[in-house]
Amino acid sequence: MSYRLRQYRFGMDILSEVLATARTGSPASGMFVRHAPWGRAYPRIEGAGFHVVLRGSCWLTRPEADPIALGAGDAVFMPRGIAHGLVDQPGTALSETAGPADVRHVDGPGAAAVLLCGSYQLAADRTHPMLAELPEVVHIPARLGAHPALRATVELLADELSDTRPGSDAAVPPLLELLLLYILRAWLSDAAAHEISGWAAAFVDPGISAALRCIHEDPSRGWTVESLGTRAGLSRAAFAKRFTALVGEPPLAYLTRWRMITAVRLLRDTAAPLAVIARNTGYGSEYAFSKAFKREYGTAPGQYRNSAGDVLLAGT
Repeated sequence: MSYRLRQYRFGMDILSEVLATARTGSPASGMFVRHAPWGRAYPRIEGAGFHVVLRGSCWLTRPEADPIALGAGDAVFMPRGIAHGLVDQPGTALSETAGPADVRHVDGPGAAAVLLCGSYQLAADRTHPMLAELPEVVHIPARLGAHPALRATVELLADELSDTRPGSDAAVPPLLELLLLYILRAWLSDAAAHEISGWAAAFVDPGISAALRCIHEDPSRGWTVESLGTRAGLSRAAFAKRFTALVGEPPLAYLTRWRMITAVRLLRDTAAPLAVIARNTGYGSEYAFSKAFKREYGTAPGQYRNSAGDVLLAGT
């Protein structure tokens, strides 16, 4: 019997897999028009939030942080769903709070700002270190000729949300998925251009990215530091040092982390038996897998699967 596990293991690049393991549920979005003066508070959420300024300008504010000026075409992403505010200018009071009963259009005497705002649900038990490394606010400023795919996706989303037409319900969710991908791709590209360390550098490092692909494509394999170093074209010692410096943990620690993230995804999203999941995540027996899983998550895989099913049913 086939449990279609191959789609979870092969044919995806690292960033795609990171997003696929982290994303859960359906994204939400809407367009908002605000005329100055205006101020809107966004409470902390269990997930990630984003804003794109389609027209006009505004400021993003946070407690104990400098406000960030946002102009037309700017995108901001809050990977940990922090509380923040958007205002027409610094000093304006936050007179409204984002919520289910949001008013989409507010008139006023001042200039208008048109915003695309939304959120993504992220699974806390599948947090990848790349996402944890992101700053509280990822700001992608609009620059002429920069990140054309991101700009095109924003324009398509704005078009779909501003004029409801047949098929909009089917068009918007995949566009929101693309928006998240292109925001992260833009951040990685900008970060790598400034020669910073961490995951941005790991993605563009030929040796380390080759080793990461090996781990992601085949977590069931008995990888060693030496065999991964060979794939990276580096000596064992040089590879271990460079991998740890960029990724933030030693190669085998990351291998274990990815195996557990993959196991969680398979438990949530497939009906594969535990023995099959164990084999596909590099464990020689169901017992060895269950022991490692319980050490990581504090619960047995079967219990985790049952609780995940209860959560999914409760959300339907």
